[in-house]
Amino acid sequence: MHTYVVCLMWRNIARDRFTDHPLSTLLFWRVMELVLREEDAKDWVYKGEGAASIVLSYIGHSVFLLGKVLRIRKGSRGRSKLANGCSFLSELETLLWKSTEELVESTTREIVEQVFMMRVMGPLLDTKHVDEGILVIVSYEFLDSVAKCLHHQRPPWRIDVSDVDTFCNFAMLFSDHSVIMRSPGTLIEDVCFAVEIKPKCGFLPDSEFIANRNAVKKHVTRFRMHQTLKLHKGEISKISEYNPLDLFSGKRERIHQAIIALFDTPQNNLRIFVNGSLIYGGLGGGIDNSALCFGVGEIENISKTFGLRLTSCLELVTEAIFSSSALEKLLVAQKLDVFDIEGAIHAYYNIISQPCLACKNSTDPALHHRYLFLHDLSMEESLKIVRDYLIAATAKDCSVMICFKPTNDRSKAEFNTLFLKSSNRSFEYKVNFIDLDMKPLEKMVYYYELDQKIVNFFANHNHNVVTYCNSTDILDEGKQLQH
Repeated sequence: MHTYVVCLMWRNIARDRFTDHPLSTLLFWRVMELVLREEDAKDWVYKGEGAASIVLSYIGHSVFLLGKVLRIRKGSRGRSKLANGCSFLSELETLLWKSTEELVESTTREIVEQVFMMRVMGPLLDTKHVDEGILVIVSYEFLDSVAKCLHHQRPPWRIDVSDVDTFCNFAMLFSDHSVIMRSPGTLIEDVCFAVEIKPKCGFLPDSEFIANRNAVKKHVTRFRMHQTLKLHKGEISKISEYNPLDLFSGKRERIHQAIIALFDTPQNNLRIFVNGSLIYGGLGGGIDNSALCFGVGEIENISKTFGLRLTSCLELVTEAIFSSSALEKLLVAQKLDVFDIEGAIHAYYNIISQPCLACKNSTDPALHHRYLFLHDLSMEESLKIVRDYLIAATAKDCSVMICFKPTNDRSKAEFNTLFLKSSNRSFEYKVNFIDLDMKPLEKMVYYYELDQKIVNFFANHNHNVVTYCNSTDILDEGKQLQH
């Protein structure tokens, strides 16, 4: 039987106990003294995955792990292991994040992610909305067994791209934010209803470093433009009517409009759970990146078990977003991207001390002197621009999970509460941000190239919109150009 102990471990404590695991360089971290072995694999089932990790739900009998999910790294089996005691970050990333000592000293990706969530994203988004997770030790046999068990549960296109990284020493244990726990190890008796939303970028950029040919970026959201490219590539079957500006507007009617649009075309931007089980949305992959678990009629029936009609469920989500300040904080983090990628890319080339390919490929003489200004910045100024851009990139790419349960006594609620007039019922709800991964410095060129590809494709296929955008300085027109 395992012994589960959650503790704070200080520098050098782990050196003697876990000689094969390079933990001792951190000032402190949260770690559970638990080694997951081959026989434990049967207690974990597939819940979902992103580009870099797979998420598993716990179905065993441990009261300590009930209501938890495990995030394990994906990657190639052929890579070499990182030498003990070495920083996981590259030399330039160490320079970039030098103000956060624990990040610089981190020796594994899992520790980097935990420290990044705790030290960087937590203060920005409010620590009550950020779960930094707990490190658990995983054996090769556990990971290998999990990989085999998941083969028939994962979407085929995911299997073709990557597999479980069996060289990992650690995995990350998080609370399952699609459920609400009554007490440690005990799920509530009432039905839990949760939605997971990928909000995307909630503002229109107005950077002076955006080329004139790309002025459409100041009027049309990145989400809308990317939808056009995805439709062309066959990744989606139709363009979503969702407008991120509505979700971040702070206005109840516009927020509700955004929620309805997400429900109508969820793609990979909306998922709905009941008691932790996915009932609407998908695991990713295929047309629309979404395989709907149930039809709308079945969703209506399931929602009645929650005591609400489907329309009231969507209204409940609207009210939670309207009442919570979480998205306001997320928008502040997103707006750390002051220069746009068209400006930040120049600061990136300052950092890596290489000729700027963005300048080389520029055809806008009017911007030349502005680019020279960026290349005259000090190293510290360049580092700040890129660091803020990467933090904003995390904020633009994360998801928000909102979980609800009915309550008869709002005064005894552990989390925030709201009263839904249409149903004459009160609900307790919690809001958490997930997928707050740190973006690697080396992705800056990728971000720039993808941005140009999205804008160029939209411009070439929406001539009337682009002509209008190039002839006006009214940024708010973007709100009318979305639909």
